[in-house]
Amino acid sequence: MAAAATYWLAEHPAIVGFRWSPTDLWFSTWAFLLGSLASYVALCLALDAFLGAALRRRKPLPLGPVPAAHALLMAAVSAAIFAGTLLSAVAEIRDTRWSWRGRSRTTPLRWLLCFPPGTRSSGRVFFWSYAYYLSRYLHAARGVFAVLRRRRGAAARVFAHAASVAMAFLWLEFSQSFQVLAILASTLAHAVAFGFRFWVGAGLPAARAAPVALACQLALLGCNLACHVGVVWMHFGAVGGGCSGIGAWVFNTLLNAALLWVFLHCYGKRGVCDDDGGATAARARHDAGSKDL
Repeated sequence: MAAAATYWLAEHPAIVGFRWSPTDLWFSTWAFLLGSLASYVALCLALDAFLGAALRRRKPLPLGPVPAAHALLMAAVSAAIFAGTLLSAVAEIRDTRWSWRGRSRTTPLRWLLCFPPGTRSSGRVFFWSYAYYLSRYLHAARGVFAVLRRRRGAAARVFAHAASVAMAFLWLEFSQSFQVLAILASTLAHAVAFGFRFWVGAGLPAARAAPVALACQLALLGCNLACHVGVVWMHFGAVGGGCSGIGAWVFNTLLNAALLWVFLHCYGKRGVCDDDGGATAARARHDAGSKDL
């Protein structure tokens, strides 16, 4: 089973021979990216304004099992991308496909943090980077759920999801350094957090598991901060010639700062922005059960 998993996740010809191309891949052009994100943001904001005018109270619209089903799908997709990225990174390091153009001081950590200049978006890890980029469109549905549920701060979440899609696109377009570690950390956190959200959405006991989503977000933010520090050290000091995709890295830094603001804004108000599966959902479910009793 381990050999089969390695083949299908890291050694399949379609994965090994992957190449990022705006002409041969779905959703890979600037026109599609900008058009889809503009439409997504505009429709969400228009829907939020319409619901605000039609419903005087912030009464959430019933979504039934849709959020729970979406959480289960996101957990499965995130777990698959995590496994594929991990196995592909191990295979790339093993095969020494990525080199520092003759430099002998290459280490796996340096490769994970800092691609050499001129790196092209091709091969195993970029296949899974493309899969991660596609999954951001699926993840963006959480912004729609936040609007329909009339959550405070829904607009901030919509913009955060749109920026996350753009970030993943830039990773591929400019072969940004540190994306392997970012994908591993993000998909692991999402697999756990969305698994928890499915658990809550399915009505299973979650009183003791309420901090899971918060812990995942804190761990992800901490990992991103540590990786950004590592990239700065590699680009400006430890590695001659710098790192690939440093311009996209600057955008990624700004995005992480914006996501940190959204995080502090939400949890600073006791989770009022938590759209699915956090402490707010657990408390709401507990309150509803108390009323039924």
